[in-house]
Parts: sequence; structure tokens; C-alpha cells
Amino acid sequence: MSGEAASRHTLDTMTKLKTTQTMKPATAAKKLGVLLSATPAEFQEGVVSRDELNALQADPPAWLADLRRNGPHPRQVVAVKLGVSNSGLARGGITGPLTTAEIDAIKAENPEWLQRERSVQAEVRKEAQRLKER
Repeated sequence: MSGEAASRHTLDTMTKLKTTQTMKPATAAKKLGVLLSATPAEFQEGVVSRDELNALQADPPAWLADLRRNGPHPRQVVAVKLGVSNSGLARGGITGPLTTAEIDAIKAENPEWLQRERSVQAEVRKEAQRLKER
């Protein structure tokens, strides 16, 4: 085989042997924005392919829609829903996952720490925008 033919043969073989990209359930749960421990056992025990993840995002099953709507939500989702950083949550004493009802109760109460952390977050965003415009 000439060098060019061998090269073409190698590319053809690589294309045919393309493997399915998979991820651990924890990674998939993070990408879906849900708490792994709240997902069904079959999700926690398997691996998730890229195609399966895309299918879950495009057409979420009932368990995923319910988790996204009601929680419990992982910390990063709680932080976004409250409009604060993960560090702000820790300073406010929130260390674990919360349900949507618990998040709504905190918003309704609007404690001093939440007001302070939202103010800090607003300043961070304003500074980031200022730097972006430079």
C-alpha cells in the first residue's frame, strides 16, 4: 500500500470504529441540572451515552421534569434560583440541596444574608460587564 492509500485506509477504519461517547451518571446528572441521588436507580447505576443525554434534554421523561420542577435541586441550581453564588450560599448557611418550595420560602422571607449576597452578585456582574466592554 502506498503512503496515501495507507493513510486513507486508516481514516476509513477510524470512521467505522467510532465509539459511542459515554459518561458517568454523576456527570450526566450535573449536565441535566438534577441531584444524582434523586434520580431513579437505573439512571444512577448505568452509563449515559451522549445520544441518551441529548434525548433526555430534548424530551425529558416524567421523573426528570418533576425533579427540575420540584427538586431537590443541587447547590449550583439553588444558587442560580436565588440569584447568588455558591460561596454566597455557604455564607448564608445553605450547605445542601433544597426543594423548589424551600427556595420559594427563602425568597419570600428575603433574609438579610440573601439581600447582601444578591447585592454582591449584582456588583460582580456589573464589574464583569465593565471589563468586557473595555
